[in-house]
Amino acid sequence: MEPRKILLAEDDEMLASLLKYRLEKEGYAVTVRSDGKAVKQDISAQLPDAIISDIMMPYFSGIELVDYLRNNLKSDIPIILISAASNEENVISAFKLGANDFIAKPVSPSELLIRVSKEIERFYRT
Repeated sequence: MEPRKILLAEDDEMLASLLKYRLEKEGYAVTVRSDGKAVKQDISAQLPDAIISDIMMPYFSGIELVDYLRNNLKSDIPIILISAASNEENVISAFKLGANDFIAKPVSPSELLIRVSKEIERFYRT
């Protein structure tokens, strides 16, 4: 079976490298993008199996990404948002628009792996 494809949208290079390494170690195929414009181009061309996105991204925020996926592309793929800006307003906006999960930074790679695994399992259960 082909590995599940994850699009990781994170503009912090060190965090992106760490999360990519941990996700790939678990068998996921990971593409990293550092700005919302590149993310939007990727998902318009081909949807990954799941998306992990920082809320604060250049050009296109994580919350705008959730809105775009749910309302423009009509996609239900799992979206997990991460952010240092974990104020209540961001969290509520993310969930109202259809985000599946939210993790406050600093992100524990082990916690993220568990949450990604659960969302993918729930969504792709056959």
